Amino acid sequence: MILEVNNINTFYGTSHILFDVSLQVESGELVCLLGRNGAGKTTTMRSIMGLTPPKTGGVKFYGEDMTGIPPYTIAQKGMGYVPDNRLIFPDLTVRQNLEVAIKKSEHFKGEPWTVERIFEIFPKLKILEKHLGGYLSGGEQQMLTIGRTLMGNPELILLDEPVEGLAPLVVKDFAERLLKLKEIGVTILFSEQNVKFSLAIADRAYVIDRGRIRYHGSIAELSTNEEVKRNYLMI
Repeated sequence: MILEVNNINTFYGTSHILFDVSLQVESGELVCLLGRNGAGKTTTMRSIMGLTPPKTGGVKFYGEDMTGIPPYTIAQKGMGYVPDNRLIFPDLTVRQNLEVAIKKSEHFKGEPWTVERIFEIFPKLKILEKHLGGYLSGGEQQMLTIGRTLMGNPELILLDEPVEGLAPLVVKDFAERLLKLKEIGVTILFSEQNVKFSLAIADRAYVIDRGRIRYHGSIAELSTNEEVKRNYLMI
């Protein structure tokens, strides 16, 4: 088991946001956390990464307790995080954005990521490698953010709403890119509101609503569960 989240409760000040959230991710899986806007998806991702530490419960990465560990240490152990606001360096070129993120990680076992490997996954970035990050489109910045995270050689990537606000054709291309990453062995946990996108690529799904996990199962099971989709995903 690469990731175990056990009954975490997370607060913003006195506001209780996550209630006993638990989930698991096996090595090589592509797992989605589905939910409406404000359901608790981003807080779950931030809790796992240690950016908003849970008050109770725990997060284990490769069996090691991550509770109370700083985010930079969690990253060094092999967990990568792609935030929903991207946070690329606007005054650096695409190549510079990638090169500045090069680092080793404790649990990484595969072939080290290079700029050239990133360009193989995201060919558009090769075309744009001398362009400044601030001049890229939203979809191009998202590709760059994922590529930058990969340069840290993570064993697990957390993607927070990767296709939010992107055009349908860009979303389709992202689906293909994430499946390519899964094919080469990258483990991914991503949060999303886009149900169609998520059901097309994920192995398993968790559905969160009002800070609680309301459903967990295979994509095939969720696809036929009209009650869950109606009550928690507005389908």
